[in-house]
Amino acid sequence: MHNLSSNFYLFLDITKSVFKSSINSEDAFKFYPRKPKLSDCQIIALSITAESIGIDSENYLFGKLKKDYKDDFPNLIHRCNFNRRRKLLAPYLKQLNQLLADEMNAGENVFIVDSIPVPVCKIAREKSSKVCRENFETAPDKGYSAVNKAWYFGYKLHLVTSVKGVFHSMDLSKASIHDIHYLNDIKYSGLNNCTLIGDKGYLSKTQQSDLFNTVKIELKTPMRNNQQNKEQFEPIFRRFRKRIETLFAQLCDQFMLKRNYAKSIAGLSVRILTKFTAITCLQFINLNNNKPLNHLKYALAF
Repeated sequence: MHNLSSNFYLFLDITKSVFKSSINSEDAFKFYPRKPKLSDCQIIALSITAESIGIDSENYLFGKLKKDYKDDFPNLIHRCNFNRRRKLLAPYLKQLNQLLADEMNAGENVFIVDSIPVPVCKIAREKSSKVCRENFETAPDKGYSAVNKAWYFGYKLHLVTSVKGVFHSMDLSKASIHDIHYLNDIKYSGLNNCTLIGDKGYLSKTQQSDLFNTVKIELKTPMRNNQQNKEQFEPIFRRFRKRIETLFAQLCDQFMLKRNYAKSIAGLSVRILTKFTAITCLQFINLNNNKPLNHLKYALAF
């Protein structure tokens, strides 16, 4: 289950099968004048493998590879080179995630939207931290988490999934940005002619009408207690919403979403993308092995 080498070849097979028409004979997406020690597909597969077995530290990953898997990875590249190439391969990671997710979401017409805090440091280090502050436009800021009833410093991850818990789209915003503003981005995410379920943070008649008139998305949210003509939120929608909350719990527990080692916004973005790609691949493995789709911890147990 936790054999890094065997899991690596499993994810490598998935990566190569998805990109079989896009890669050359050396499993690369472009020609390299000097053949690299690890191919592009191997970089992607190794990134997914590490996240799928709970290794989110590159330093620990490469220490483990050199000590326990030296014979399985004789041509291991330097950790800095791995990190740099993984950032360059982020578009292909995104494409892999989207292609597998779209295949599993075929025929779905009910989706869920929600957000989760992504802190980059402790709130006490807010003023001194230099993490992800290379540009003012993408720099983190302070936001309030209603679930934790506490302030945090970092970003907010907005996510849309199907009712099965399979990824559809996501975005990263400053922590202070209200959830409702993400509904503008949903219009351009490829979602249409469906029902979208959100919490009270997405309650807006203006946005609700705009989504329906532009892309035929019917937004369903609970109403506040002080609203006139309050209608009961259908129990089936409450049950559907639990799926994304469970996914967030898995992200924080198994995939350690809130533990940050990145120093730049590009590094943070590719780490989050790799975590979601790992989840989608594990769901894909479960689907092919006739296992419950979201039993992610047992996907690699054969």
